Amino acid sequence: MKAAVLQMTGGIDPAANAQTLVAAVHDAAAAGARMLFTPEMSNLIDRDRARAGEAIVAEQADPVLAAVREAARAAGLWVHIGSLAVRRGDGRLANRGFVIDAAGELVARYDKLHLFDVDLPSGESWRESAAYAPGETAQVVATPMGVLGLSICYDLRFAALYAALSEAGAQVLAVPAAFTRPTGAAHWQVLLRARAIESAAWVIAAAQTGVHADGRATYGHSLVVDPWGEVVLDMGGAPGLAFVDIDDARTVDVRARIPVLAHRRAIPVVAPVLAR
Repeated sequence: MKAAVLQMTGGIDPAANAQTLVAAVHDAAAAGARMLFTPEMSNLIDRDRARAGEAIVAEQADPVLAAVREAARAAGLWVHIGSLAVRRGDGRLANRGFVIDAAGELVARYDKLHLFDVDLPSGESWRESAAYAPGETAQVVATPMGVLGLSICYDLRFAALYAALSEAGAQVLAVPAAFTRPTGAAHWQVLLRARAIESAAWVIAAAQTGVHADGRATYGHSLVVDPWGEVVLDMGGAPGLAFVDIDDARTVDVRARIPVLAHRRAIPVVAPVLAR
């Protein structure tokens, strides 16, 4: 199955971001892709919380989601929107991914479980939890690419999530992101390859890239990694659309060679009791 991966430099204007996404849907379908994968925060990249708050609405009212659903329906293409910033019913925000089928229907949604609260040596400081609420559950969904396990960006550092997704049947892992440049250069590829190897699954990681209108810089290098851990696509630093074939036979072969899923065991941890 041919998958399309969008690497974009999202900005502070949701309407402009929607145009980028809709164009990618139609271009992906025209090239014969069955499914398009987009980055984290596809509707809005804006570190000015007050300004961003004016543009973030409930998913039912989000114009970017509506535009992509209509484009997916018109093009007959499945779409994984890596995530959108949306407002929850309780007024807090969610970093939420969506899977849209070829009829434009929502078939899955996932709220980011692990929020990015870090102080980097570069001087960058991020407190995602100051505005966003974490999700509570993981999510898998059947798609033309196979059973897809959903995650978002910082989730990548928590191997237990991907173990749970592969235990639930995931054959492909989606890791949309807006990685910072320092953490991207240090950890992006090695973590994605590790998640693919330990789950014997394809990993599709669509990423934001470049310098954004709000002043932040993201790493890019959208990757697709096969179940053996080989990088089959690296989009570098430029925005654009790329294509890759997701071959289920590769998954079957790798899982037969090294059946890591069958060999997993629950491991109790025992603390030593020291004599007094």
